[in-house]
Amino acid sequence: MSILITGGAGFIGSNLVNRWLRAQSDSIVNLDKLTYAGNMASLAGVADDPRHHFVQSDICDTRRVQDLLQGHNVRAVVHLAAETHVDRSIHGPGEFIRTNVTGTFQLLDAARTYWESLPANQRDRFRFINVSTDEVFGSLGSDDAPFSEHSIYQPNSPYSASKAAADHLARAYFHTYGLPVITTHCSNNYGPRQFPEKLIPLLVLNGLRGQSLPVYGDGGNIRDWLFVDDHCDALWRILEDGVPGETYNIGGNCEMANIDVVHAVCDRLDAVRPEAPSVPHSGLIEFVPDRPGHDRRYAIDASKLHDQLGWQPRENFESGLCKTLDWYLRNSGWIEQVTSGEYRSWIDKNYDQRALSS
Repeated sequence: MSILITGGAGFIGSNLVNRWLRAQSDSIVNLDKLTYAGNMASLAGVADDPRHHFVQSDICDTRRVQDLLQGHNVRAVVHLAAETHVDRSIHGPGEFIRTNVTGTFQLLDAARTYWESLPANQRDRFRFINVSTDEVFGSLGSDDAPFSEHSIYQPNSPYSASKAAADHLARAYFHTYGLPVITTHCSNNYGPRQFPEKLIPLLVLNGLRGQSLPVYGDGGNIRDWLFVDDHCDALWRILEDGVPGETYNIGGNCEMANIDVVHAVCDRLDAVRPEAPSVPHSGLIEFVPDRPGHDRRYAIDASKLHDQLGWQPRENFESGLCKTLDWYLRNSGWIEQVTSGEYRSWIDKNYDQRALSS
């Protein structure tokens, strides 16, 4: 039987595909539209694996999704396909609604039709994992308890609002139709193969090139940091042992202010590239105007996942950052491929506009 992974050429998806095929026997049907953050180079390690079936298509193409589900005898869907960057959602929210809301609806409906056609024993084993974000819960105060599975939804950006809508659809398909859906909420992921518009890969890339390291506002925004391999392991555990209709938080037990993350990256760059003319790399830090509606703090309580399914992160921030930086240093070709003209245009648009507004 097969697992259908949507968004499997993106950051988390490609790490999940690579990790899954090393450790598990299932075939993978990898459905990805290959937008700006999807990259076939991230799947080079499984290019010759006959268990990996890549399909370039859109989750909004219901007929294609139904054909894939039927044709590959799929036992589970892991739904990662999404527009994910908050800044991009501010500049253009429409695509986030199309992919994250309409696309999730189309995928759920195709999965329901397929699931209802299965024999009873296969229906009982089928799972739909809806991968979401802690951003749907809004912003925490400095003394607030971390987000739990019972936290109220309070999305503050077009991105988080679109993911919240997808979560509600997933919940509705479980309660209305019985589709065995499980939703996960993860904290900030980092690690290999992450598109360099997110904080850590942007810092690494700019630091290696001796370019400025932009930090929003005062750098005091706090996030919980989760190494991507730990996230992938949690998804596997939830797929195998999670309870349909439940939600599970996935966190790294690592709250850090953005400015502390920036200094940690700078220190690591100083250590691995002591000969670089930009040492100390902290001299490249540049504070830029904050993004509109920037949530101040996220924190995840993942105790349910630990207590019920026995998962906990293996990496702390120091070890995860070392593995991340080592991967980028060993994969300069991947960096050159993803930092195309479109990438440079986006970076210039996002940060130049902030400079002009200051």
